[in-house]
Amino acid sequence: MSFAIPIDHPCLPGHFPGRPLVPGVVLLEHVVEAVEAAHGPLTGLRLPQVKFLQPLLPGEEAHVELDGAAPRWRFRVLRGDTLLAAGEVVAGARDAA
Repeated sequence: MSFAIPIDHPCLPGHFPGRPLVPGVVLLEHVVEAVEAAHGPLTGLRLPQVKFLQPLLPGEEAHVELDGAAPRWRFRVLRGDTLLAAGEVVAGARDAA
């Protein structure tokens, strides 16, 4: 799933003045959208592991890659070949591990 955050998106003012960066939570919203687009609406989503590696600037195109199957997926958010964020999404009740 590809996406770009427009320069006038309401998340950008103040994040950061003079050099806006797309907040990590906005990247994660697109990860959740990608999971739900592929597998339908899910409840109890958790992100037990997330690492942000590079920033995304407004207007830049990025895409989400998913690997795995319900209830656990690994994800990567990339701008071209550059890894921006990676982690794990888990659906349903918290396991005892």
